[in-house]
Amino acid sequence: MWVIWQSALVACWFAWFCPYLFRAPHAQRRASITVPGPTRIGILLESAAIFLAFAFRRPAAADPTPLFQVLGLAVGAASSVLAWRAVAHLGRQFRIHAGLYDDHELVRTGPYALIRHPIYASLLGMLLCTILMVTRWSWAPVCLALFVAGTEIRIRSEDRLLASRFRSDFESYRRTVKAYVPFVR
Repeated sequence: MWVIWQSALVACWFAWFCPYLFRAPHAQRRASITVPGPTRIGILLESAAIFLAFAFRRPAAADPTPLFQVLGLAVGAASSVLAWRAVAHLGRQFRIHAGLYDDHELVRTGPYALIRHPIYASLLGMLLCTILMVTRWSWAPVCLALFVAGTEIRIRSEDRLLASRFRSDFESYRRTVKAYVPFVR
């Protein structure tokens, strides 16, 4: 049974990762400003969180309860859908490092109408999926703390850039739409 749930977890991660491989624009040659430092630090912390979630696994004999299995898969599936929708709505504005293209637009449609950073929300969902399905409970707080620290660094950097370009439009958007966890941040 353990192999089935591990395969399902891998399938969720693959489904989450696909829009970045196949839908996101790569190697755009448009004038832009980029702030790579905070992005790299944030990605490092987020990656460490995900790595630890997989590295500190429960023993194979300690299958997650059926509730956690179903909940984990539901969160993973929802996170994958959110990632696909976010990349589709972000379109040409997609980039790995914090930055703005000269013709950058403030996207407020689709999932961006509900949360300002749905890609980070979907990645948090995938981390939660992993924690529910394979991570030792004692490591869950560590993974979540690292992830939140990395995500907060990235969001603050991106929000500063967006505020500098879109001023009052972005401030209005920021006041009415939470960052990446609806109703919380």
